[in-house]
Amino acid sequence: MPPMNFRTARSSARRVALTRRRFLQASAAAVSGAMLSNCARGISDPNAAQSSPTGEAADGSTLHVYSWSTYIDDQVIDEFTKATGIQVVADIYDSNETMLAKLQAGGGKAYSIIYPSDYMVQQMVELDLLNELDKSRIEGVENNLLDKWQNPVYDPNNTHSLPFAWGTTGLVYNSTKLTEAPTDWDYLWDNKDTLNQRLTLLNDVREVMGAVLKSLGHSYNSTDSAQIRAAYDKLMELKPAIASFTSDGWRDQLVTGDLILSMGYSVDAIDVMTANPDVKYVIPASGSSLWTDTMVIPKGAPNPEAAYAWMNFMYSPESAARVVNQLKIATPIRAAFDKIDADLRNNPSLFPPEELLAKCEGIAPVPPEVSETLDKYWTQLTSA
Repeated sequence: MPPMNFRTARSSARRVALTRRRFLQASAAAVSGAMLSNCARGISDPNAAQSSPTGEAADGSTLHVYSWSTYIDDQVIDEFTKATGIQVVADIYDSNETMLAKLQAGGGKAYSIIYPSDYMVQQMVELDLLNELDKSRIEGVENNLLDKWQNPVYDPNNTHSLPFAWGTTGLVYNSTKLTEAPTDWDYLWDNKDTLNQRLTLLNDVREVMGAVLKSLGHSYNSTDSAQIRAAYDKLMELKPAIASFTSDGWRDQLVTGDLILSMGYSVDAIDVMTANPDVKYVIPASGSSLWTDTMVIPKGAPNPEAAYAWMNFMYSPESAARVVNQLKIATPIRAAFDKIDADLRNNPSLFPPEELLAKCEGIAPVPPEVSETLDKYWTQLTSA
């Protein structure tokens, strides 16, 4: 595999977002028909997102939003329009890369609000595609965010973005097949005979190596060559028990019992748990990774006034709580917590305890030489 430069060092984090997004699109498929048949109320066909909106983009009474399909619906649009008088037209995209390509082709001047994932915020800042936010125009940012999102690694001090939703990576398991529930990453090694060929790990070098680094007491983002080598050696011990490295192929097999345990994302796990109560999710006690999706205002936004109105509306405790209740995706907005449905508010898979959340890290870029080392080990691990 060719060497990776600093920018392509993010490719692992990119795969994280893409595999997670694939599932979000699938889970949204049931409602997409209603959404797409209701374009008059503001939500456009995803294929239409490849063409520019009409001239109403320049109309101060209209806000154009470019979003994941699961982050916007008619109820939100209607309530925002009722509160502000601003009409909303929302196009949807299926990957961060689709969104970025459109912006680089000049589409950034069509939209005033976009929802990139954490790693993509970094890339968009490097490409000079985002406005700095005027925090004086957004209510409650300083005091309303949970501590973890006050100064995120992907956008220090939230200079260009506001966190919108987040989740974690952990262990998903079939409770009818295990006599003892996993509590930490070490469970995989301690029970590798039981898990033999019925265990999957994510198809992502940074997530997998990061998890093992955590199990050894190091950072998910360690750049220490000795620590990385030790993580690789430990993974090779587990390799015979691993059925596959997959980010989206484990769900049905876990439900049927063909698999016993899989490494997965919280948003996937919670959906499967809703369908089958025998499936459980645990965030390892030593810590894990944490992902975030955000709201940004692109340079050239036709209606920044409406964009700030949207951000304020979405940051109201009532709107933030509705997002959690409808989408089962965690909000970083502290004031929304008491308004969330009790079963979700008390769900540790969705809202981990603060002491556990403090041990979780966002996946950060690493220097090119570290990426090359990780890439080499990953090739050896997955091809051995």
